[in-house]
Amino acid sequence: MKSLSIRALLALSVLLAACQRPEEPVPPQKLLSKPDFARLLIELHLMESRVDAARLSRDSSVALFEQVKDSLLRSHQTTDSAFQQTYRYYSIHGKDLQEVYDVVIDSLNLRGVRLQGKSPKPAAPRSAPEHLL
Repeated sequence: MKSLSIRALLALSVLLAACQRPEEPVPPQKLLSKPDFARLLIELHLMESRVDAARLSRDSSVALFEQVKDSLLRSHQTTDSAFQQTYRYYSIHGKDLQEVYDVVIDSLNLRGVRLQGKSPKPAAPRSAPEHLL
């Protein structure tokens, strides 16, 4: 009888643990706001493109990009750790990361259109909130 109640208690605890919702991740202390994170990502992607256009060897490109990235992070008064934590946090919240990258992609596309000297075509409405633009 005792082993039956222990088994039942064990089964119940396993069942409850499986049904529990995982805890919401706590935002890191130095979480970059969505607009700040989007601006930083835009600049990082532009820098990456410039480094790639330099046609250096792989090792030299990686070393140069790391230097440029460190400089860019300092200019934004943030650290690589804060950048990584912010990226991880927004990645867990897929909708938030999608909103940030909607802004990044739209901005990079607009820059590309301006560089080509063409008039930008009206974009389809996006779900990104106005406060990120």
